[in-house]
Amino acid sequence: MSDSRLVLARLRRSLERLEPRRAPARAGLFALGHRGVDRALGGGLARGRLHEVFAGLEEAGSAAGFAALLGLQAGAGKPLLWLRDEGAQGGAGRLHATGLGELGLDPAALLLGLAPDEPALLRAAAEAARCAGLGALLVECRGVLRGLDLTASRRLMLAAEASGVTVLVLRLMAEPRFAPSAAYTRWRVAAAPSAALEAQAPGAPMFELELLRRRAGPSAGPWRVEWNRDRSCFQEPDESRTESPLSRPVPAVAAGRAAGAPLRRSA
Repeated sequence: MSDSRLVLARLRRSLERLEPRRAPARAGLFALGHRGVDRALGGGLARGRLHEVFAGLEEAGSAAGFAALLGLQAGAGKPLLWLRDEGAQGGAGRLHATGLGELGLDPAALLLGLAPDEPALLRAAAEAARCAGLGALLVECRGVLRGLDLTASRRLMLAAEASGVTVLVLRLMAEPRFAPSAAYTRWRVAAAPSAALEAQAPGAPMFELELLRRRAGPSAGPWRVEWNRDRSCFQEPDESRTESPLSRPVPAVAAGRAAGAPLRRSA
């Protein structure tokens, strides 16, 4: 069996184990927590839709962290499946369970899928988007993903609407104007200096967000948002604290330290 077929076979078995005991996710909005962002979104981000996150290579860690945190919020306790291909893993390194845990994600509720190439990644994404047992699906890709055209993105959107799964596509080193898509929203993400804690300890992860497109309304932003791990939400930074130039958002991707193998729950 080819690597691509083997990946899909393993993915199907993993998803089948979720289906019998998980009801479809409830449609509707979930609030991110930041008043300005939620107001621009009309109350929150839509579940059961396709959303895209764009960032340059230097912002890959921050963008991956932001996308994962959206998946945490959207999933409402259901598993998050993170799909990437070998090219993405070779460039950024394997996901680091400790880093994800620092953001508040439960590694036991995270499924990792590694595809051998981009076509296999898109086939796996199409399969997973139909699984109502998932809370969210995060698809990580780099550069111009030619297979993810307007037609393919529309199929992902339709699958998300039918299953209730929130699909998040992390597009690194890609320009929105050269990537037509049926995504419900599109975001650009960058790192921002976090506010130092006592004794100049690194503060909470901070992000610069810009809403590039929203089907139901205009673009908006930018905003500076801070992640509150205890409340699992984004919030407005406390301007009374002094920013530390040495503190940056905790990256969700780190090279050299492994966290799980393809299509198994991370340790």
